[in-house]
Amino acid sequence: MSENYGHGRGRGGDDVGARLTYFAIGATVGALVALLFAPKSGRELRQDVADATRKGVDRARETGSQLSARAGEYYETASARAGELAQTARDAVSRRGEQFGSAIEAGRQAYRDEKRRTESSALTENEPRALEGGNG
Repeated sequence: MSENYGHGRGRGGDDVGARLTYFAIGATVGALVALLFAPKSGRELRQDVADATRKGVDRARETGSQLSARAGEYYETASARAGELAQTARDAVSRRGEQFGSAIEAGRQAYRDEKRRTESSALTENEPRALEGGNG
């Protein structure tokens, strides 16, 4: 049972928007039911229903505006955070690339040094033999 607790909370604004929508619908239905059972004349009842409908529409518009503004704020925040994460990833890749490039260059330099050392030792080993062969 505790597994389901807070299950819907991860969506944030969706949950609040749904609750506000349900509240507005419930308030409108409740107001209409109260008006229908109130002892009034037809003209007064129609006027009250029209007023309640206008108020409900106004509340719905206001709620929609608030939700729209909140969604815009969430979008801007998420967009900024995504940009930061992307820049962090680019920086990390760049650093890794530089490290990798440095490692490759160090390997190349080590290869060149070893090649020179091997060639120079081969030349020094061959020189005395050439001299010995020329003297004999």
